[in-house]
Amino acid sequence: MDLVKFVEEQSVVKKQVPAFKAGDTVTVHYKIREGNKERIQLYQGVVIQRNSVGVSETFTVRKVSNGIGVERIFPINSPNIEKVDVNSYGKVRRAKLFYLRALTGKAARIKSKRV
Repeated sequence: MDLVKFVEEQSVVKKQVPAFKAGDTVTVHYKIREGNKERIQLYQGVVIQRNSVGVSETFTVRKVSNGIGVERIFPINSPNIEKVDVNSYGKVRRAKLFYLRALTGKAARIKSKRV
């Protein structure tokens, strides 16, 4: 079992992403293929969790679009992620912010950390 994980980690190219955690607001530049054309779509929102470690690490970004909460899970080492920009650092006390799903409007704001 350990040999499989070792080979898997060697085969995947590790991306250099900035340090971010739950509560931070990020913009993900994501490549989208439409037919034979390729474009980059920006997805900006709050990171509500980082999951796993190593090759299979993912992060979940939540944004509110037209009054509807939309969450998207991105693998960190995905070749479709062009880059990740950290817009602001949030001040939160926990690693998984699932409670934001129940909050709306001003209640769903996150305090920003002084840098």
